[in-house]
Amino acid sequence: MEGIVLSGVGGLYTVLSDGREYPLRGQNKMRHERVRPVSGDTVEFEPGTGEDNGWLVRILPRKNELKRPNVANLDLLVVVMAAATPDPELQLADTILLSATRSRVDCLVVVNKRDLDPDRAQALEGEFSAAAQGALAVCSQDESDMARLRALLSGKIHAFCGQSGVGKSTLINALYGLERTTGGLSDKTQRGRHTTRSSQLIPLPGGGMVLDTPGFSLLETDVFDPIEIKDYYPEFVPYEGKCRFSPCAHRSEPGCAVRSAVEAGLINENRWKRYDRLFEEQRIKWRDRYD
Repeated sequence: MEGIVLSGVGGLYTVLSDGREYPLRGQNKMRHERVRPVSGDTVEFEPGTGEDNGWLVRILPRKNELKRPNVANLDLLVVVMAAATPDPELQLADTILLSATRSRVDCLVVVNKRDLDPDRAQALEGEFSAAAQGALAVCSQDESDMARLRALLSGKIHAFCGQSGVGKSTLINALYGLERTTGGLSDKTQRGRHTTRSSQLIPLPGGGMVLDTPGFSLLETDVFDPIEIKDYYPEFVPYEGKCRFSPCAHRSEPGCAVRSAVEAGLINENRWKRYDRLFEEQRIKWRDRYD
């Protein structure tokens, strides 16, 4: 039989097939081959009999995979930040967008808690409007906001990620009526408390699935040639091939069409500045890759 892995804990996997959930163990050959199923994997399995667990036989080819959160075959990654506390880590958001896009995962930026700081929410929405699949500022208590977001996610296998405390679980509760554990902010640090303890894919009544994931504040990118980074910025695409030099890193080169677009206000300057920092970080990693 074929199914989709919903979750895996301690070597026991829950797989959904034709509306039924099956508890499965991975076959020994998978452990020897160091192959580990993750949520979202499409798998072949042999169901158990009686109260015995079945066996997960094979993982079918993945269209994409993220390492953190560890999930496969996503249609959309929802990158959540808050307009109010916790203060948004925009460099983290750009790093997530870069890593996800390199992994062939589409992204949507959601700016939550717009009611607490409408001006900042609008500014952040504009800053990320040209990134990936765009950006949307929302309030989880506003049903019209939830209806707009729900329409964008309908029928898709999607995951929420971002800092702790930005309201990922609260959004999922408001969108789908699911009772996920939520938590506030630490009074001392004003950083979010981790409330989601494990990654679990949740089938939705209207179709599609959602994966709520633990918040995190650090995401490492692979080591790769930094000149590739520009290819994952949709804002740069209209200007590719128009620079004086090729390839152009869109940093300090003379005659750079992207820099001209930034100076003209056609590309968000803050996004470009963070791109420049990401490029420099990756340049150092690439330079020192054999040390």
